[in-house]
Amino acid sequence: MQTTPASPTLRREDAALLRGEACFGQDLVLPDAMHLVFVRSPQAHARITHIDASAALRLPGIRAVLFAQDLGLHAMPAINPLLPLLHDVRFALLAHETVAYVGQVLAVVVAETLPQARHAASQVQLSLQPLAVSRDFDAQSPVITRTHHHHGELPHHAPSASVHLKVPRLTAMPMEPRASSASWDHDTQQLTLWLATQTPSRAQADAAHVLGVDVAQVHVICPEVGGAFGARASVSPEDLLVALTAQHLRSTVRWTSSRSEDFLAGMQGRGAQLEGQLWVDAQGHLQGLAAQLHFTLGAWLPYSGVVPVRNAARILPGPYALRHLKIDGIATRANAAPVNIYRGAGRPEAALLMETLIDMAARHHNLDPVDLRLKNLVPAHAMPFTTANGELLDSGDYAQALTQACERFGYAHERAEQQRRRALGECVGLGVAMYIEPCGQGWESARVTLHSDGRVTVASGSPAQGQGHATTYAQIAADSLGCDVQQIEVLMGDSQTCPVGIGALASRSTAIAGSAIVQACANVQAQARQGAAYPITAEERFTAQEAWSYGCVMLRLRIDTDTGTPTIERVVWVDDAGHIAQPTLAHGQLIGGAAQGLGQALMEQLIYNEQGQLVTGSLMDYAIPRASDMPEIDMVSMHTPSPHNLLGAKGVGEAGCIGIPAALMNAARDALSPQGEADLQLPLTPEQLWQAMHTTQPKEKS
Repeated sequence: MQTTPASPTLRREDAALLRGEACFGQDLVLPDAMHLVFVRSPQAHARITHIDASAALRLPGIRAVLFAQDLGLHAMPAINPLLPLLHDVRFALLAHETVAYVGQVLAVVVAETLPQARHAASQVQLSLQPLAVSRDFDAQSPVITRTHHHHGELPHHAPSASVHLKVPRLTAMPMEPRASSASWDHDTQQLTLWLATQTPSRAQADAAHVLGVDVAQVHVICPEVGGAFGARASVSPEDLLVALTAQHLRSTVRWTSSRSEDFLAGMQGRGAQLEGQLWVDAQGHLQGLAAQLHFTLGAWLPYSGVVPVRNAARILPGPYALRHLKIDGIATRANAAPVNIYRGAGRPEAALLMETLIDMAARHHNLDPVDLRLKNLVPAHAMPFTTANGELLDSGDYAQALTQACERFGYAHERAEQQRRRALGECVGLGVAMYIEPCGQGWESARVTLHSDGRVTVASGSPAQGQGHATTYAQIAADSLGCDVQQIEVLMGDSQTCPVGIGALASRSTAIAGSAIVQACANVQAQARQGAAYPITAEERFTAQEAWSYGCVMLRLRIDTDTGTPTIERVVWVDDAGHIAQPTLAHGQLIGGAAQGLGQALMEQLIYNEQGQLVTGSLMDYAIPRASDMPEIDMVSMHTPSPHNLLGAKGVGEAGCIGIPAALMNAARDALSPQGEADLQLPLTPEQLWQAMHTTQPKEKS
């Protein structure tokens, strides 16, 4: 349970974290707990012909080796049906006939110590008959879901810009690998499950369903969580197998993932192929957009598995007032690890496609890319604005964000300086990207209790994974009640002390969970005025339409002509997240998103070979940003409040992952544009950029 006493530091969470006193999943003290290790499939697709655990069972300290016939033929939980499912997507919790990805669990080894469990797992003998492997985007893979938005008529002449973009899979790479522990109380028939999750209430319901017990018999506790980014928004097979094993053995068990296991079998992100065509007239007016979106799904679908393709399709054409469009999206399965809602979940793909097309069309018509954007952005006076897709953009001044970015960046001077440096033989590009960010909708819960001595307890259904929610929620409650923030205690992530909630995802916590706190505070104040006896408690659910953040990223990129190495020389970023409760924490969220956006744009990618083996399965092969890779970011905040929640707040958690990759793609293409239209893909590695400099055909002089 995340409980936070009053603290004079900026973040009340920090004191315990900095002193090493915080309790993460691996820090739990669970007397007599047994250790779990999973036997995983070494093949991507195969029929199980035989498993022999006899050698493992003879080893010292081994309590059990469990298979599907021992724990039951359970399936993974149902998914969120935001799009229609065209095929049955049920997936076995524990493999019993076939395996469908490298790393799928075939057996659970339980031992007194972790070394004993690991050794025994290595002694389990597998006989697997290989089957055909389906890779990401295989034409033969069945379409699991599809979405489309068709409005108006597209022009019949050739488009001004056409592009095919590949977005590789990524791993979320939280600082803390996964960890789950469970304890079954045979007398009370209750399970306590310690789980690093963004959605404790849904995890509680999923565990109860698999265990065959009432939800009230499952107690979920979230220890400190060292990062999530969407990868912990759904329960994994391992989480549920830990719970089942505890119930089956009537004992306490614990499992801690290795970094290699997280690479292999943890939930991944991104994975898409995007095609787009944009029509623009000679004066710079957008005439039409066509987009074909193909997203990959892994061997099984997490709860929010269809969200990325849905989001990308509904967000296009971004912040532009374009009424004629034809957008088609599909998602297909592959014999690979599952894909979940990694930070942005479809938003980065939509921005990457649209902003790349805008720049390409500007070059085609010899127009300035900023002028082209300004001419087509949804105007502030049109807000709230309903897009051709039926999405309601709540508030904002998109043109002002772009104008402020240009002024701060010194855009005209930068263009002149670019020409001077090009004349000296340098390869320099300027990148611009606009973005919009829907920030979640639906409800969230809060319970506020006023005590007779002036103390206040705030319990939220939306927990934290490092964002500083305890600090933000305390500030919101203190402002609402007119009391000192030191009087506020915040409870999160415990199903016995917190109300049922949706959870922390989609950049929704401050806007929706914060509004629920405001609503509950107003309720207890009203009761106090009416003379209610202490303690006074109110529990509220606040339901909201989506708030839409937006912004503009503008940057300068130099590409070394000898090596292709890209260097980000300057970044100006204007973001509008509405009313911000904690500016310093919001700034940290933006910078964190920028780091992950930079990683996607320049270095990160998961690669599977033809046999479905992950060949980038460690930090020796998979590059992530270091501190030295991060440029200084000149950030400007606008504050257009949203009318869709009580705080006027919008999300900030995903903006960096949306705007930064698109701006870097445009900067790289702009740098190479004197030689022609380069076919660049993410990540923009030095090798790819060097090859492009030496293979792109020079533009013909007119």
